[in-house]
Amino acid sequence: MNMAARTDTPSPAPHDADSHDLIRVHGARGNNLKDVSVEIPKRRLTVFTGVSGSGKSSLVFGTIAAESQRLINETYSTFVQGFMPTLARPEVDVLEGLTTAIIVDQQRMGANIRSTVGTATDANAMLRILFSRLGQPHIGSPNAFSFNVPTVRASGAITVERGARKTEKATFTRVGGMCTRCEGQGAVSDIDLTQLYDDSKSLAEGAFTIPGWKSDSFWTVRVYAESGFVDPDKPIRKYTEKELHDFLYKEPVKVKVDGVNLTYEGLIPKIQKSFLSKDREAMQPHIRAFVDRAVTFTTCPECEGTRLSEEARSSRIGGINIADACAMQISDLAGWVGDLAEPSVAPLLAALRHTLDSFVEIGLGYLSLDRSSGTLSGGEAQRVKMIRHLGSSLTDVTYVFDEPTVGLHPHDIQRMNNLLLRLRDKGNTVLVVEHKPETIVIADHVVDLGPGAGTAGGTVCFEGTVEELRASGTITGRHFDDRATLKETVRKPTGALEIRGATAHNLRDVDVDIPLGVLVVVTGVAGSGKSSLVHGSVPAGAGVVSVDQGAIRGSRRSNPATYTGLLEPIRKAFAKANGVKPALFSANSEGACPNCNGAGVIYTDLGMMAGVATTCEECEGRRFQASVLDHHLGGRDISEVLAMSVTEAEEFFGAGEARIPAAHAILGRLADVGLGYLSLGQPLTTLSGGERQRLKLATHMAEKGGVYVLDEPTSGLHLADVEQLLGLLDRLVDSGKSVIVIEHHQAVMAHADWIIDLGPGAGHDGGRIVFEGTPADLVAARSTTTGEHLAAYVGA
Repeated sequence: MNMAARTDTPSPAPHDADSHDLIRVHGARGNNLKDVSVEIPKRRLTVFTGVSGSGKSSLVFGTIAAESQRLINETYSTFVQGFMPTLARPEVDVLEGLTTAIIVDQQRMGANIRSTVGTATDANAMLRILFSRLGQPHIGSPNAFSFNVPTVRASGAITVERGARKTEKATFTRVGGMCTRCEGQGAVSDIDLTQLYDDSKSLAEGAFTIPGWKSDSFWTVRVYAESGFVDPDKPIRKYTEKELHDFLYKEPVKVKVDGVNLTYEGLIPKIQKSFLSKDREAMQPHIRAFVDRAVTFTTCPECEGTRLSEEARSSRIGGINIADACAMQISDLAGWVGDLAEPSVAPLLAALRHTLDSFVEIGLGYLSLDRSSGTLSGGEAQRVKMIRHLGSSLTDVTYVFDEPTVGLHPHDIQRMNNLLLRLRDKGNTVLVVEHKPETIVIADHVVDLGPGAGTAGGTVCFEGTVEELRASGTITGRHFDDRATLKETVRKPTGALEIRGATAHNLRDVDVDIPLGVLVVVTGVAGSGKSSLVHGSVPAGAGVVSVDQGAIRGSRRSNPATYTGLLEPIRKAFAKANGVKPALFSANSEGACPNCNGAGVIYTDLGMMAGVATTCEECEGRRFQASVLDHHLGGRDISEVLAMSVTEAEEFFGAGEARIPAAHAILGRLADVGLGYLSLGQPLTTLSGGERQRLKLATHMAEKGGVYVLDEPTSGLHLADVEQLLGLLDRLVDSGKSVIVIEHHQAVMAHADWIIDLGPGAGHDGGRIVFEGTPADLVAARSTTTGEHLAAYVGA
């Protein structure tokens, strides 16, 4: 009886806490989102799909992750919040069920010359402690092994306030590991003086050949000519030793020129401050060309590029110093650390081994710790950021990934998928923005945004399982099982680009002939040497147009019209039609609304709280003075033109009164790369990664060159957009160009006329040509990893 009674006992009612198993978003309106409402299951893997610009990032990063981070920041004191980035509340009616969000995005790591893979992941910090404990001879604390810490010595009198006041003499020494010659940078700069001035001329005759240094310039040339340190009428080559030293190296000193106090300093330090301290990529093209001509960077002869002092390199563990350890391929370094058996530092060795093993596990074992973090691709940077989350004990958090498969060979995608599933299986919510079907297929839940891009997107077209997505009529569902077919006939090359003895990075004396006049795809696993071969061996400059994955630089004042140079002919046409100055039609110049300075919005800084941006009441967000908007071209004012989409503008400037051939050509290139939906005045900061890549491609298409080098142009592209990209590549080749593409996407490989496959592995296991030939031959041979994956893709 008792048994029966126990068996019939009803199961306890579910606990209220277990009912919170969804993240609910209601009424999201950020960027192009149109009142989006969606329910996302927790502790599941959800993939967000849709064409580039459909609103995926706005929903995942700009709404869900941003609100989670904002709420977490609000738990800190106002003092702490003052040191943190201020985040505005996203435009959304309801957000429920949020958990702590950890964002792993594709933002490039800072290009600071002092930042390396080791310093960015704490691996260097652990190595420094290891060498400070076990290194022989012992030279000091972990600082003694840091290339960012200089050695400091000081001595003097100190007053001790204890009982009777007492003055004592004290000395202080901090041993650092920085090389004194290159100051921990690994390279020294050498300035070619012949590029700065013509020494056969005097300053009065205009000896300077530096861009922008005109003979009547008050702040530059005249301060030298009228300083009294040199004779302005004497040719520079006839200067005495003292005059030449003062001219080139003199320390800053105050001088009077025309009764005005100015600072005079030697030409070399002035050039270093005005040109070399700036980011090369942010320079104007003619300034960048001057810097490339005038400055050469060579490996530091004292530290041989290791950045470390001689003392730091003298301390060794088993014959290996810290510079040797950082230069090792990480997979080899993990083996070396694994062989160290020292009980006194066992916890440190275990932590270091875990970090290094994580590199190998995530497919970055081919890197070395001394690699500059600024040289990592977007995909590599994202995977480096993932390392600190692998093996984390945290559960019930939300991990947010932005195309984690970017830059990965099909061979490596399965490994990435396993990592995403591992994070989910520990009880975490994993949100992934992704285009690759290999990753979409592992999702528990799919949210498809669209149907189009820009203003044509921003709605949820589908929610459900992968099988339901396949059966849906959405653009992603229709293209999900698309497979490019191998070409029946391939183009014949018109010549060849010979590369002989290429040894950049991990290349092993590679000899290869790259066919010209055809579509060539260079492929291989991540780290096999593709970029080293193409960017390092194909001579840049004459006839070569290179479109890399470098970030587009631009503020919220930059837009597609300013970036592509489109605004220049439009401004001139407006000025000519109305008989006024072109500067009036620039929101960054004379035509700007005086109230908002041409920004269109007024920003109010609220200290540690999120700043507020309100639409300017005077110009109503149009950015221009009212008088400027009275001037028209083809019946439209300048603000109406900037509000047009590329497709509308192409039609508008193609015929009639507003016909501008120069503007029409630029708009045609933007439409060619699939950006017809972008508005001309949309800030660059709101563009997605795929849109920025294609905007850069459209800009470079204007350059006159016979050889185009493209670095993973499918990054950020939807399955449907890849087809359009292939058509663009075909048009480039058919117009007589040679196109070389570094790519992992099997559709681009299948469409190629010629494939060069590097490998067989990454790092020192790569760097060799493992296949050259047509895609059909690669599939038939199946002799390489790429061949096997391509054969499976085309169903051969």
